[in-house]
Amino acid sequence: MFELLDYPFMQRALLSALLIGLAAPAVGIYLVQRRQALMGDGIGHVALTGVALGFLLSTNPVWMAVVVSAIGAVAMELLRSSGRARGDVALAMLFYGGMAGGVMIINLAPNGSTANLTSYLWGSVTTVSPDDIVAIMILSALVLLVCLGLRRQLFAVCQDEEFARVTGLPVRTLNLLLAVTAAATVTVAMRVVGLLLVSALMVIPVVAAQQVSRGFAATLALAVGFGVLVSVAGTTTSYYADVPPGATIVLLAIGLFALVSLLSLPLARRRSRHAAETARQEAAPVTAGRS
Repeated sequence: MFELLDYPFMQRALLSALLIGLAAPAVGIYLVQRRQALMGDGIGHVALTGVALGFLLSTNPVWMAVVVSAIGAVAMELLRSSGRARGDVALAMLFYGGMAGGVMIINLAPNGSTANLTSYLWGSVTTVSPDDIVAIMILSALVLLVCLGLRRQLFAVCQDEEFARVTGLPVRTLNLLLAVTAAATVTVAMRVVGLLLVSALMVIPVVAAQQVSRGFAATLALAVGFGVLVSVAGTTTSYYADVPPGATIVLLAIGLFALVSLLSLPLARRRSRHAAETARQEAAPVTAGRS
């Protein structure tokens, strides 16, 4: 069962999956809260341009993707907040411009072709190198530091920007920081999950956790637990079943969401009955007074 740990590439893959499972939902909970669940997709397309630039300039594609995707995420946030373009228009520009730029640049690289991008688009456990592990560890630590260390401030900004601004929080700075953090998360996950599927790992564990938890802290903790579970289980399954890791992780996440939703139905009914009973009890004195 544990023979996969005898192989260095699987040790690196499982460590990457663990870190991705921690980081992706930690960022995703803020994106879901502000209804930007598809932001990871847009950043992923921009990161593709960074990967292609890495091949063209003969540098580490991961670090180049971090730089380019961070610039794209900041540009998107500035467009959204300035009101000069709607958020969905900015997201569309990230989608199409990032993908087109990546395909164009990779074909300009020496011996480059779109085949070089396959492992970054869909993930590959066999291509996680020692250098990638270093980058993933550093970026994951920074992501978790921001998401957990500034959780109160980020929660306030994502919940109500105007109220956060009135209380004196640096809303613009926090929004830009969240955008850069999301960009770092996308590049962290692209080696295992793939750029085209990373957004699912940022969103689905969070939505699953929301089915059974009510408070922000509990939802965050449960979402991170779900993320680690599906990431490690998906990577392990991909080794034994010889299937793509990114697709396996996402399908497991969807299956987990379906299972949690099914199991949470009785809880939802009890909550609904309790809320209705509370409303009736509060309305009773008012009705009695009028009569």
